[in-house]
Amino acid sequence: MVPNGGKNAIQKADVGNGDANGERSQFGLLAVRRFAPFFWTQFFGAFNDNVFRNALILVIAYGAGREAAVAPHTLVNLAAGLFILPFFLFSATAGQLADKYDKSRYIRRVKLMEIVIMTCAAVAFFFNSLIFLMLLLFLMGTQSTFFGPVKYSIIPQHLSRDELVGGNAMVEMGTFVSILLGTMAGGILVGLSNGRIWIGAAIVFVAVMGWLASLRIPPAPSGSPELAVNWNPLTQTWKTIRFAREVHSVFLSILGISWFWLLGMAYLTQIPNFTRDVLRSDEGVVTLLLTMFSVGIGVGSLLCEKLSGRRVELGLVPLGSIGLSLFGIDLFLAYDPPAVVELMGVREFIATDGALRVLADLILIGVFGGLYIVPLFAFIQMRTESKLRARVIAANNIINALFMVLSTGGAILLLGVIGLTVPQFFLVLALANIAVALYIFTVVPEFVMRFLIWMLTHTVYRVKHKNLDRIPEDGPAVLVCNHVSYVDGLLIAGSVRRPIRFVIFEPIYRLPVLHFIFRTGKAIPITSERFDPEVYHRAFQEIDAALSAGELICIFPEGRLTGDGEIDRFRPGIEKIVRRHPVPVIPLALRGLWGSFFSREGGAAMKRPFRRIWSRIELVAGEPVSPEAVSADDLRARVAALREDRR
Repeated sequence: MVPNGGKNAIQKADVGNGDANGERSQFGLLAVRRFAPFFWTQFFGAFNDNVFRNALILVIAYGAGREAAVAPHTLVNLAAGLFILPFFLFSATAGQLADKYDKSRYIRRVKLMEIVIMTCAAVAFFFNSLIFLMLLLFLMGTQSTFFGPVKYSIIPQHLSRDELVGGNAMVEMGTFVSILLGTMAGGILVGLSNGRIWIGAAIVFVAVMGWLASLRIPPAPSGSPELAVNWNPLTQTWKTIRFAREVHSVFLSILGISWFWLLGMAYLTQIPNFTRDVLRSDEGVVTLLLTMFSVGIGVGSLLCEKLSGRRVELGLVPLGSIGLSLFGIDLFLAYDPPAVVELMGVREFIATDGALRVLADLILIGVFGGLYIVPLFAFIQMRTESKLRARVIAANNIINALFMVLSTGGAILLLGVIGLTVPQFFLVLALANIAVALYIFTVVPEFVMRFLIWMLTHTVYRVKHKNLDRIPEDGPAVLVCNHVSYVDGLLIAGSVRRPIRFVIFEPIYRLPVLHFIFRTGKAIPITSERFDPEVYHRAFQEIDAALSAGELICIFPEGRLTGDGEIDRFRPGIEKIVRRHPVPVIPLALRGLWGSFFSREGGAAMKRPFRRIWSRIELVAGEPVSPEAVSADDLRARVAALREDRR
């Protein structure tokens, strides 16, 4: 990442432009220099790709392709292959270059390449040179390949951790909106009088606009300036994929993203056939359906920041996956085609039974797709070393391209060879998504754990928090908190941005469902030394190891759940922890949890399932206490003061 001084300097410069302090919404990022120029650079690039590609496909289908010796549909497939081929050939090289050089300068050089390619394309459109246009499509794919790794690796250098989700959401939204607008613009320009001249002028103009936007991107220093570039695409491709495999959860996140692109490619490719053969509607309805899908992706991406509380929330990934399957299955069931001879327009289609259901399904598939993919991108950026980040993103692009090719091959097999209908194909995609999700979530249970925590903190309770910025972003520390319910640890884990190792009373650690969550979150079970000396001493060894590794520990010094809502005395174990490993201690207080379903009001917890569902609770942090000033009694007094008698 950018050294803190560099990032802080950029953020201070932004204050004068309305950059407050990280509390801004994701849309506020469009007003600050460390994000806005990059956003518009990538927006113009994606827009231009799709203007050029769609215009070329329409020229092939209705113009030059009719005069060629090769059938138009073959040329269209060849065009798609030529655009994707560079992602296999050059992604590994692009990842190395993006890691080796300052990313802002690198982007400007790539955008200059786009201006040259688009200027040549304008000439080729004017002279109606199909062969030259196909060559330029390959070069445009090459330019996009070299931009790909830097697109996502530069974001963590300019945004703080709590802006990562919002920044990625804006990029995803911008990408899909630009794809939609670019595809529509390409079709409109082709249909104009002297359309090829208009296309040429448009793509050169947009390329220049993208380059001008890139001039404002702040410096993003290299993570690996000493890197020796390996120009052999075959050996470096395998090496790049090995980099991505070093962190297993990152690699599975890449597979998850690639699976989404397989689904997205399948839906986008089959929507025209679905519209013509099933909905019995014309090109206007195709545009409407594509718009609904793209709008859904944008809405889902933007919802991520709100639903995640501005943190990288993996719990949204299973939620997104569930929605993708549910509404994919419903799309199979949604429409019974009317008996019409001529294809219907938009107005006639909307008037038919099931039309609104189809539109709702496509919007919601997009929404849940956005919830699925944005946290995965942010997770990869956060969990990957800065010096390798661009190469890991390059590996992601390679695997994405492979999955898109598999999507095309699967569609040919299922629709062309086996003879499935398009709705049946959509059903197969939805069921396959369930199987893929089960595999990923079984191998990386952290996704399921975060989903359960997210559900708890967004359905059973409404959790507010205050002063959690007092918890250090890095380095070892101990959190101490009052113990009110069986889910205290989950509520804290759902509120604090850093991963936490909880020290949990062993009988609670062993409870069904909670045991899965605590074990997956690497909680440390503990009991009294008198009851089980082995568990007791092993717990302190694990606490020492975690603090030595710079991790965050949370303990409940009362040692048991409160039976009357009051704070019991704090055991001296916290003093022993700090003596063995001097670290700052941050007091926390949970408010409003007493009397809820998981508390022990009335003598036992979980008596009445719907008691105080959706109740408002608070988590408050106090000032950090230096290790030499730590005492159990003082910490209890601090936690009691934070609670303010609000049980």
